Amino acid sequence: MQLIRKRWWLVVILVAVALGVAGFMAQDGVATESGTIARVRRGPFTVTVTTSGELRALKFVEITVPEGAQQAGAYEMKIASIVPEGTVVKAGDLVAELDRATLANSMTEVNLALQKASALNEQAMLDSALNLSKAREEMRTMELGLEEKTLAKQQAAFEAPTVRRQAEIDLEKAQRALAQAKLDYKTRTEQAQAKMREVGADFARQQNKLQAIQDFMAKFTITAPAPGMVIYTKEWNGKKRATGSRVSAWDPLVATLPDLTQMESITYVNEIDVRKVAVGQAVSLTLDSDPTKRLTGKVTTVANVGEQRPNTDAKVFEVRVTVTESDTTLRPGMTTSNAIETYRAADALVVPLEAVNSEGGVPFVYRRRDGSVTMQEIVTGPMNDDEVVIAKGLVDEDEVLLMPPGDAADLTIERLPDSPIRETPAGSDSAPPPKAPTSDSVALPPAALPTAPTKP
Repeated sequence: MQLIRKRWWLVVILVAVALGVAGFMAQDGVATESGTIARVRRGPFTVTVTTSGELRALKFVEITVPEGAQQAGAYEMKIASIVPEGTVVKAGDLVAELDRATLANSMTEVNLALQKASALNEQAMLDSALNLSKAREEMRTMELGLEEKTLAKQQAAFEAPTVRRQAEIDLEKAQRALAQAKLDYKTRTEQAQAKMREVGADFARQQNKLQAIQDFMAKFTITAPAPGMVIYTKEWNGKKRATGSRVSAWDPLVATLPDLTQMESITYVNEIDVRKVAVGQAVSLTLDSDPTKRLTGKVTTVANVGEQRPNTDAKVFEVRVTVTESDTTLRPGMTTSNAIETYRAADALVVPLEAVNSEGGVPFVYRRRDGSVTMQEIVTGPMNDDEVVIAKGLVDEDEVLLMPPGDAADLTIERLPDSPIRETPAGSDSAPPPKAPTSDSVALPPAALPTAPTKP
């Protein structure tokens, strides 16, 4: 009797264990099956373009190298020292020092040229004085000779005609020689004056150049034109100015004093996504240094011409986003994550991207209804990184498979009555290539989509 009871309890235990295992397997099967099934969701839908950017002040005061660089012949200068970035300065405080050695050679050359010009000027003065003095002495001698010829003519008045004629000829020659000497003296004077002006101009030019270098070198101590926080300027290669950096008359900016009450984020969008971005679109910003801080902004400018940034191969377009909030903790140079909202629908039917398939250019989903699975043609709308809008083919709460079922090869696509995609002719050897939905693909005109206009 006891043996029968023990066997009965053993049977009960075995049955219970079997039921538990079956229940566990059933639950596991349901979980596995539900993991490959998603429901069509109706609700808000957005498309965003996410990029990283860098904060910069909308308004700022520039700190540049002093004026007069070209006049002094200083086409490139080196920063000898500069205050640490982020230093708060007052108007007139020291910001940077330029290396005076860059103009030392120029000053030496100008000094030598000035000495040479001074010597030439002095030599020209002496030559002019000597030549003109000699010319005056020659004219005085000619005047005396003219006087002798006049006396000789008077004495020949009672001589033979030939003697009188010779005396007249000699007097005329003396008169003409004196007249020519006076004309030559005037010309020599003008030549001397021209020579003096030439060497004097060169002397003055060298003097002015030396003065310009001295005045420019006196400004090599760069001070702050206004109070603020010193922020280094970036060079063409993206590096910031620092001690040893080169500045020039064509790129004179050393640093800036930004107005921290108005900030903007400078970001770059690749050429694939830039056509979705437009001025006025809303932007959600987060700081890499403080991910919990969330800011809002608006796209203010989108570049029309692309550029290639350092260390990148793709073309990008500059986009500027103005930060709406005024936050005293924001600093230029902070890295931001910018989510630009390029599309918004208040009410749309959406499914996960994994549920959408394509065959012969016809988009479809595996729809499960009443325990059976069918291939249902759909019309897609905009998509984001996770979901896609369904314009036609599904209704709210429909179930779709995220993976093809085992008998997918035996199923045929159930076409929509007004399918926008033409059927492939029977017997055709070639079918149109499959076309996957894109982030801005719309199979119907925008008016046919259950969406709202883009939020500005």
